[in-house]
Amino acid sequence: MKKLKNKLFYLYAVLIYFVLASVMLILSAIYLEPEMRSFFIDRFSADKIGSSDVVVVVIDDTSISKYPWPWAKNMYTELLDFFDTYAKPKVIGFDLLISKINPMSKADVDFVNKVSKMDNLVSGFAPESGILDETSEPFMKKFKQKYSVNADYQALDFNPYYYKTEMMPALYVDASKNLASVKINSDEVSGLFFAAINVIKIGDAYYPSLPLRMYLWENNTNDIIVDDNNIIVPKTNLVIPHTLIKDSMVSTNLKFYDNVIYKINDSYQKSDYTHYSIPAYKIIESYRNLKKGTPAPDDINPEAFKDKAVLIGANVNGPSADVLKTPKGSRHPGVDIQATMYDNFIHNEFLHTAGVPVKFLSIFLLALITFICVIRMRFIKSLVLILLLDVLYFITVALCASQNYMLSFINPIAVQLVTLIFGYSFKFISENRNKEKIKQAMGKYLSQDIMKNVVSNIDDLKLGGKRAVVTVLFSDIRGFTSLSEKMSAEEVSMILNEYFSEMEPIISKYNGVINKFIGDAVMAIFGEPIQDINHAQNAVKCAYEMLKTVEYLREKWLYEGKPKIEIGVGINTGEVFIGNIGTESRMEYTVIGDTVNLASRIESYNKVYKTNLLVSSSTYAAIADIADVIKISEVQIRGKAKKMNIYEVLRIDH
Repeated sequence: MKKLKNKLFYLYAVLIYFVLASVMLILSAIYLEPEMRSFFIDRFSADKIGSSDVVVVVIDDTSISKYPWPWAKNMYTELLDFFDTYAKPKVIGFDLLISKINPMSKADVDFVNKVSKMDNLVSGFAPESGILDETSEPFMKKFKQKYSVNADYQALDFNPYYYKTEMMPALYVDASKNLASVKINSDEVSGLFFAAINVIKIGDAYYPSLPLRMYLWENNTNDIIVDDNNIIVPKTNLVIPHTLIKDSMVSTNLKFYDNVIYKINDSYQKSDYTHYSIPAYKIIESYRNLKKGTPAPDDINPEAFKDKAVLIGANVNGPSADVLKTPKGSRHPGVDIQATMYDNFIHNEFLHTAGVPVKFLSIFLLALITFICVIRMRFIKSLVLILLLDVLYFITVALCASQNYMLSFINPIAVQLVTLIFGYSFKFISENRNKEKIKQAMGKYLSQDIMKNVVSNIDDLKLGGKRAVVTVLFSDIRGFTSLSEKMSAEEVSMILNEYFSEMEPIISKYNGVINKFIGDAVMAIFGEPIQDINHAQNAVKCAYEMLKTVEYLREKWLYEGKPKIEIGVGINTGEVFIGNIGTESRMEYTVIGDTVNLASRIESYNKVYKTNLLVSSSTYAAIADIADVIKISEVQIRGKAKKMNIYEVLRIDH
């Protein structure tokens, strides 16, 4: 039964631990891990600014202060014509959604015509949930034929969430040579953006992201392979690690770059951008001066964009601002994020995240080492070692992040915290259980009351004690030596065990404490460590009941064919020294003094006077009103110069 209880205890403990660890793992993954991941990316992974081959042109607050927002299409036409006519970049990403084209407006028609003439322009579209209708179905059929990629989809297929795009003007769609998705998702709880959506399924077709379409156009290919772990561009052998996520999207962890630092009025300031950025108004003003043939000294030189990738987007303050919270800032412009995605492609540079086996291995090892430290070491030492372990793990995660490999930090630490609390709780409960077992086991060798006295003073155990007035009882089996010679050791042991088993509860009943068993003799103390002002009376009552119990045992043993026994009891009351004697490494809680010796010698006189219960005059003085006695006068006690009186107790008045 005890083994079963122990097994159940450990089983329940393990179950509780795994439940708590699982809950903490889930909560930390949702609420804490994104922020900590952002910290490691910002401090250790994003260690350089974006490539100089990627330039961002942004319609920012300065641009709209000069040219009020929203811009008419002629502004976009001028912006695009600057690059098409003068700058000659290799590819342009237009990260702006065009929702209206007025065929009656010259500015709108000119914009569409400009788009139609730019083979290297990649414009954006956004997917839309909902089912196809009579209007959208033919549109999406044509859209698929023109803008989808040839995707060899080897990954586990999934049902599409999107079936159409947000409606765009037909003139604009027809004019565009390249359209790509600008869909971006952030973490639902923290709002942080980590992973780019590079392939999206709409209906039964696959579409690349704006940066991926730019990369495919630049390399003159429309073919990709999507397996369970990667997007592969066969022509260039580019391998883009990815994760399948909900809503029919394929997500890639971004390798972020450091913020560009600008010098303003002799001071340096970090911008919100991780790539070189130019306000759109400067491009337009430079374009207008170039057309007029009157370039200004501070105009933008078109040669700065030659054979580079340009991304055009907006970063205008307001509720619809195209900004996201990323490791590089709480207002990271969307166009710069698109530039980051493209930068990752052209340099084959991605942030790799540890897989599930590595995550669980780190959690398991950290939790296991922590548990071993808690169980095997003292409190302070274990805490110091665990703290050093956490510092070492922090350094490991930081080093991995610097190599663009992300280990989870907070999840293992969260489980470690549960392990720490659980470990100390488990250790406390186990030690208490073991202490109880030890107390129960030692209680078979020491009196329970002495054990309690030791435990209550566990931090102040030392040699020494005090003087106290107590009553000492000695009992002895008559002629036991001769009886034992006629029996085997096993038979003697069985008789003694049964005899002591009957005597022990009687002594405890009267507040007595068994000090020791001496062969067939019992020495008990009354008055210490259990405080009892009637210790002399209780000692005599105890002896009287012991004699009655021996009468019962004698009859029982005679019936069983065992030898007849008699016992003698001697009792003395007086001052003793009680406490710990021995050495610092080995102590015994006992009583010493003449009172003890006298009690033992009085007991021996039972053989001389053929009595069973003898007490000293000091004990008789305390029991005179409850006992009938016979006085035995002028007894010469060995070791005493003077003779003394002792008393045989015949009867007790309860």
